[in-house]
This record gives sequence, C-alpha cells and structure tokens, in this order.
Amino acid sequence: MLSLADAQLWFQAVLAGMAAPWLIAVVLALTTLLLEDLAIAAGVALATQGAVSWALSLAAVGGGIAAGDVGLYALGLGASLSSGNTKSSNLSLVADGVRLTDQNKTSLYANAQYARSAGTTTGEQLRLGGRYDHNLNPELFAFGGLDLERNKFSNLNLRSQLSTGLGWHAVKTTSTTWDLFGGLGYTSDKYSNPMLIDGSTRGSYSYMSLLLGEESTHKLSATTSAKQRMVIVPNLKNRGEFRANWDAGLAVAMSSAMNLNVGVSLAHNSEPGPGRKTTDTLFTTGVSVKFD
Repeated sequence: MLSLADAQLWFQAVLAGMAAPWLIAVVLALTTLLLEDLAIAAGVALATQGAVSWALSLAAVGGGIAAGDVGLYALGLGASLSSGNTKSSNLSLVADGVRLTDQNKTSLYANAQYARSAGTTTGEQLRLGGRYDHNLNPELFAFGGLDLERNKFSNLNLRSQLSTGLGWHAVKTTSTTWDLFGGLGYTSDKYSNPMLIDGSTRGSYSYMSLLLGEESTHKLSATTSAKQRMVIVPNLKNRGEFRANWDAGLAVAMSSAMNLNVGVSLAHNSEPGPGRKTTDTLFTTGVSVKFD
C-alpha cells in the first residue's frame, strides 16, 4: 500500500507535464484533507511524439474508519484528445468526499476543467471546498465552510469564501435527504487584472454576504443516484448584487466500485465586470471510482 508521501510525489511527477499548476494544487489539497482516511492519486499524461500517446492513471490509498463512522469518497476523471487537422485536449476532474457520524458530517468537493486547442488554453475553471456540519439535535445543525474558486476567463484569480450558519434536516429517509441552510459569509476576490468594481478600479475586493442554500440526495434505484445543491450569496455591501451556484449530478453504477457520472455546474454573478458574461456552465461526463 502506498504512503501519503508516495501519492503526493506520484501526483507531482505525472501532472507536471500538463502545465496546469492549479490542478496539482487541487489534487494535493484533496489528498491532504483526506489523509486520515484516504489518499487519492490520479493523473493524466498527454504527449505527442509522432503518434499521439495517451495514458490515464488512477490509484488510491485507503485508511481505516473508526467504529460508528461512515465514509464515502469518489473521484471521477474525464479526458479527450484529438490530433491531425485538429489538435485539442480536455481534462475534467470531479471529486467528492463525505465522512458521517451520529453527531457530525464532513464533506469535500472539487470541480475542475482544463482545455487547450491549437496550442492555446481555452478553458480553466476550478471550484474546491468543504463544510463541517454538527448536529444540535436530530433536525437542526450548525455549519462552517470554506469555498475556493478560480476562473481564468472571468478574470478571477482566486475567490475565497468563509461561511457559517444554521441548517435544518427537512427530509431524512433512506432514499432521500433534503437540507435547508442559511447564514453569513465573508468573500475575498482577487483579480488577474484590475477591473472596475463598485465605482473604482481594483485588483481585489472583499465583502460580507448572506448565504442561503439547499441540497438534496436521491436514491432513484438500486443502481442510480442523484444529488443537487444550490447556494445564493447576496452581497451585503452593495444591495442588488448576488452570486449563485447550482451543481447537480447523476451516477449510474457499473459495478460495486465504479460509476458512470454526468454532472452540470452553473455559476452566476450579477456583476461579472465589463465585457464578461454573467453565467458560466461546466458540463462533465466520465467514470468515477468509489472508496468507502
């Protein structure tokens, strides 16, 4: 069995050829956050030397889960590569991790896409985050979370959001869960190039916000499950401005350890800046490996 250090070195070696340092950061962050239970190692090596060669590698390191705990982790990769008259490559990564006890839940997620066409980067999006929930009673819970976002073509170098609040387990059955939650957040944006924000040209911008959201999971059949999550973040500094994210996914089991996945992520910003669109969409398909 590989050690955590082995997994990190393997990541660095394989992903170095992708010329995407932010993707290495995603992978190492997930590995570090899950080091007590699971170290995930995944990478894509793309090379062209006469003929195109493509290698997709996946490895995992599992650890123990304490008695009474339930842990479930999934890593999905999708990749495409073309050569000849059209030269393009596309890599997407989707990762989820949940550890559940009688009193708390720790959840992690990551969505990333990197694309190139004719030697030019055409897509670079990243969202990564986690949340800790602590049950106050069977229906109410308190939470704290951290979310990070990067979108090169939206001029967003890094968005960091800290949030805390209360939630309600509105539905909790063996086949369906539905949670409602709300609270306060603090957002700090850093831009790749200074832009006009709130009447001034700024390289960064920070503000307090509300956080309103809901999320659900659905067991549709013995082999099919779905989940979705929506979060709305109204800006308390400038009335009328808000951000919203909606993520949804469908998983169909191909075996006890592998799923076929389809996912969609929508990110809306009511004030994205001059010349930029208000909504970004990320659609992913691929195969994921489950660990428990």
